[in-house]
Amino acid sequence: MSYADDERIAELEARLLHDDPRFARALAAGRPRPPREYRRGRAWPFVICAGLAVSLGMALVHGLLLASGVVLAVTAAYRIDSGRLRHRRPTAP
Repeated sequence: MSYADDERIAELEARLLHDDPRFARALAAGRPRPPREYRRGRAWPFVICAGLAVSLGMALVHGLLLASGVVLAVTAAYRIDSGRLRHRRPTAP
């Protein structure tokens, strides 16, 4: 390996450490975690609460509860898909 290759690898390592430090540390230890954009565990409580709020809002005919359920559903969708949107780069013509 040449010096330029070592510089590129060090740059990639630094970028990975900046983007997802927990993944980089686990990778160095030999036990890598899934990258942040694939971790969706924190979104499931929003999905459950949204489903309950929408169901109760429809059953009780309560507009405010129904609207809050819709807001929670949008929040859950954002939390599930936000990693993909953040890392998408525009294509060059």
